[in-house]
Amino acid sequence: MTTFAQLGLAPEILRALVAKGYENPTPIQAQAIPAAMQGRDILGAAQTGTGKTAGFALPLLHRLVTSKAQLVRQRAPRALVLTPTRELAAQVEESFRTYGAYTGLSSTVIFGGVGMGNQITALRQGVDIVIATPGRLLDHMQQRTVDLSKIDTLILDEADRMFDLGFIADVRYVMRRLPDRGERLTMMFSATLSLRVLELAYEHMHNPKKLAADAGTKTAARVTQSVYFPAGEEKMPLLLGILATFKPTRAIVFVNTKHVAEKIQRTLERNQQLAGVLSGDVPQRKRMTLLERFKKGEI
Repeated sequence: MTTFAQLGLAPEILRALVAKGYENPTPIQAQAIPAAMQGRDILGAAQTGTGKTAGFALPLLHRLVTSKAQLVRQRAPRALVLTPTRELAAQVEESFRTYGAYTGLSSTVIFGGVGMGNQITALRQGVDIVIATPGRLLDHMQQRTVDLSKIDTLILDEADRMFDLGFIADVRYVMRRLPDRGERLTMMFSATLSLRVLELAYEHMHNPKKLAADAGTKTAARVTQSVYFPAGEEKMPLLLGILATFKPTRAIVFVNTKHVAEKIQRTLERNQQLAGVLSGDVPQRKRMTLLERFKKGEI
């Protein structure tokens, strides 16, 4: 069984992993980390739940820690991580803070829905790693408040979602303005390696190494799926029954409209279930507060 200690990661990174109680890498981590540490571009097929964030965060941190450029603090970021959603960007940035706690490296997250002032301040002060959604990153590029000329590592997380959400034109725009693909390390992860993802990879990557974890499935092996076919009036009693039976510490209910979400929230709270509502018109700061309460188990 491979351990993180056997992968040759910098001592500062191993210290953070030990503090979190992590000993053995997942399959995608065991494949991606050594290859990236050798300087190979990575094209990985990995689903949510397989540990892909650490699969790119750990070798990226190792690369920055061991780079001679670390000896000279520079204002321009050296690594860029692109994600399709604000929530994922925040989650990835939190992972970098956890794994890089003892490295002295700095990171910041850039996404829309909040003011640009704090983001501009962080960029001016100088950061090593920028985690961003494409749209807001373009805003900074157009206002010349971010310098991408020193980027030597690019991560594209959930590439297939970039296509699904219509962000791929923005992603291509950003990638064309980075240092040449032969001058940087690029890691691209996607749930599926569709033809459009492969086309993007071969256009912007240098001889990428293909990796796969649980290829052919879109759900991690430790996830159990069930499907029910209730009539309309049976949906709410079924939901309450599932919550009462399984007693989840945290649960997410997806619906198609804000009105339905608020109706379900009221019903859940009448049945002693603490619930919050996330919808498109909820301000970003409130979204982040709500998600933080959710993580802490307050709702």
